[in-house]
Amino acid sequence: MNHNHQLGRILTRREALALFRAAGTAIFVVGCVSRKSDVTVLASSTPVCVISPEQTEGPYFVDEKLNRSDIRSDPVDGAVKEGVPLQLKLHISQVGSNGCRPLVGAIVDVWHCDALGVYSGVTDRSFNTVGKKFLRGYQITNAQGNVQFTTIYPGWYPGRTVHIHFKVRTNNQSGQSYEFTSQLYFDDAISDRIYSQAPYASKGQRIQKNADDGIFQDGGEQMLLKLTKNRQGYAATFDVGLQTA
Repeated sequence: MNHNHQLGRILTRREALALFRAAGTAIFVVGCVSRKSDVTVLASSTPVCVISPEQTEGPYFVDEKLNRSDIRSDPVDGAVKEGVPLQLKLHISQVGSNGCRPLVGAIVDVWHCDALGVYSGVTDRSFNTVGKKFLRGYQITNAQGNVQFTTIYPGWYPGRTVHIHFKVRTNNQSGQSYEFTSQLYFDDAISDRIYSQAPYASKGQRIQKNADDGIFQDGGEQMLLKLTKNRQGYAATFDVGLQTA
């Protein structure tokens, strides 16, 4: 899905604010994306922001407090995870009555499995990686609301399609905190092509694709990354907006 899809109806500012109040105090939006919702927040001269789904954190979030942009290595032993390089840039915005503006100073965590479907720092039925910290880290959004990570294209494991987890956390001046968690997804055709290469190929043929994943079915098309090829591997930029007031 093209996440620059335009909607047929644009709400007035008064209508949009009424919808925000009805929906609650914390709404997650992604710039110009929606197939499941026709709710658009727009003043005539401000960017379009569309509600997008929160998704489960899953059992594998570990708050390692690793402030780093390159998350490929394990700081415990320096080992670097092999895989197709991926440059991931997230642009985080705050949505208000005057439209979208960069959200500065937010903590953005990213974590995902390695090329063989293994997460660090956890115990699973098929692995125990407690003490390891590969493919985890956070960055703090800059003045433009951006964070950037150097990682690898994630592998797969039974029960899920290919995905990356992310979490956004903020603290406002009153000391109240806000947290939102969701997931990013990949085009199946690109995943199939990458998984024919080492080290992914040793895992065998993957079981589930996007359409077979129950979590993806709940709005995952709105969270698809649009990848561009570069010399090292791939790059992707994704726009995220938060309405917290």
